[in-house]
Amino acid sequence: AGENQTRVTEFILLGFSHGRSFLFVLFLAIYLATLLGNSAILTLVSLDRHLHSPMYFFLSHLSCLDICYSSVTVPKILANTLRPQATISYHGCLAQMFFLMACAGAECALLAVMAYDRYAAICQPLHYPHTMSRGVCVVAAGGCWLWGLLDSAVHTLLAARLSFCGAVRLQHIFCDVPPLLRAACSDTRASKVALRAASVFVGLSPFLLVVVSYLRILATVLKMPVAAGWQKAFSTCSAHLLVVTVYFVTANLNYTWPSSGCSPAANTLVSALYCIVTPMLYPLIYSLRNQEVRGALRRVVRGWGCPSSS
Repeated sequence: AGENQTRVTEFILLGFSHGRSFLFVLFLAIYLATLLGNSAILTLVSLDRHLHSPMYFFLSHLSCLDICYSSVTVPKILANTLRPQATISYHGCLAQMFFLMACAGAECALLAVMAYDRYAAICQPLHYPHTMSRGVCVVAAGGCWLWGLLDSAVHTLLAARLSFCGAVRLQHIFCDVPPLLRAACSDTRASKVALRAASVFVGLSPFLLVVVSYLRILATVLKMPVAAGWQKAFSTCSAHLLVVTVYFVTANLNYTWPSSGCSPAANTLVSALYCIVTPMLYPLIYSLRNQEVRGALRRVVRGWGCPSSS
């Protein structure tokens, strides 16, 4: 019995019971839109010199993370919608969970860094070039990626120690910590403690930093005598604030709501919103809410449409 518990070769994913053709078309459209939108952000930041600033340097890293988010889960989901039985190998499941959690931890930290960048730009404009120098930005971005990888390594190592009995069925469409814990037949207390600790240090702490940064920004903006200053400040912050709200709300639902005993279908829907849909929305939010991104898009399109004469 002990050997049967430890020698798991694959997991059966039960989130594909109905509408596989519809799911294939839906997730393919979302994935292509995610790749196109985030690649467009990366291209704009690279080509337009007006976007060569710390804010858009971090935005390019956010776009990279969102491409990774979708690429970790969606291709396997698409493959499983075409198979009679949706499965994922044991090691493939752990790898998928590792990269998914790494992206989650890195994105939490990156959103906090982006909020601090807006605080430094608006509340301390004279010190901003030194505070957010190129070297500082590179170290901050690298620290966000490293933070996500370290957090993910802890969860993956703990998940690798779990035992599973018989044919393991996950009520989900991809591998994540909550469905693995629900399917395990061994003691999951260590993993649950790690998940709660991560919700505080990896999730709540960056969120509080974002809140503090924007409260300071609000206090500074309210002291500005000119309404134009208000509009400029909020135009650079509104897109990021909307992204932060969408991300942290869906992340909180994904990692805390399942413990409340919700249905498997509801848990799968929340996870899909968090890991698949939101990365598609971020480029749309930035393109609609940020005047500089829209201006860069117009300049790049005009540049491609009007090549210089030889």
